[in-house]
Amino acid sequence: MTTETMRGAVAARRAAPISWVRIRPVLIHLGLAVAALVMLYPVIWMVVSSLRPGNEIFRDPSILAKDLRIENYRVGWNALTEPFTRYLLNSAAVVLGSVLGNLVSCSMAAYAFARLEFVGKKFWFAIMLLSIMLPIHVVIVPQYILFSQAGWINTFLPLVIPKLLATDAFFVFLMVQFIRGIPRELDEAARIDGCGRGGIFLRVILPLMVPALATTAIFTFIWTWNDFFSQLIYLTDPKMYTVPVALRSFVDSTAESSWGSMFAMSVVSLIPIFLAFLLGQRFLIKGIATTGIK
Repeated sequence: MTTETMRGAVAARRAAPISWVRIRPVLIHLGLAVAALVMLYPVIWMVVSSLRPGNEIFRDPSILAKDLRIENYRVGWNALTEPFTRYLLNSAAVVLGSVLGNLVSCSMAAYAFARLEFVGKKFWFAIMLLSIMLPIHVVIVPQYILFSQAGWINTFLPLVIPKLLATDAFFVFLMVQFIRGIPRELDEAARIDGCGRGGIFLRVILPLMVPALATTAIFTFIWTWNDFFSQLIYLTDPKMYTVPVALRSFVDSTAESSWGSMFAMSVVSLIPIFLAFLLGQRFLIKGIATTGIK
């Protein structure tokens, strides 16, 4: 083998890894783009279907449509007994009460578990963690009986009041993990300056818990906005319907369902969730990353 041939072979071997290094990111991004398209296909199809005539929605599963109309949005907004604005306001009221309730109650419970010492602390913390695995279907019947005897059926109280009692153990655990990451030296410094337990919580712990609080607010917003089962159980008057229950009203098993209007209002109902996630994504990632949850 001549010197020139050996040099050419060495140069080829050196060039091959360089070309693969350049091609690999392109292939990875291409694969991610395809995977994202597959995951987003149902949402894109729903948006396109909300602009199609009702008799063409299920004829063509593609996301390409020639005849697009906005009539479904106008019809769907006033198709039920109440304008869709009322259902949006009802959901907003439930979501606002749930978010505020979880932020206040879960942060106080988490502070108690993370910083205070009391009898049976480990036992009650274990019970709290076990409640995460308890399905809602197990407690829905006794809860319904309790709220019915209190006269709260067909009101927003059964959906909001439990949030004021720190019943969402997941958020309590999340905040406990976050508070444990805050140095206790800050508590001692505040205590030297004259702060009591309440002062330490309000002036030291709470300002540092912004990522965990934002994560709790975002998850509570999304879960409550999308909650169908609980709202269907407790809300019976159409005037009290929230968005998920109102969307169910578009589907009629005994008559023709208004699919175009339902898809149109479904798109409208996704806008608040999309905005909440878009605006709070930075806090969401930081909150989860700093709580020890992997």
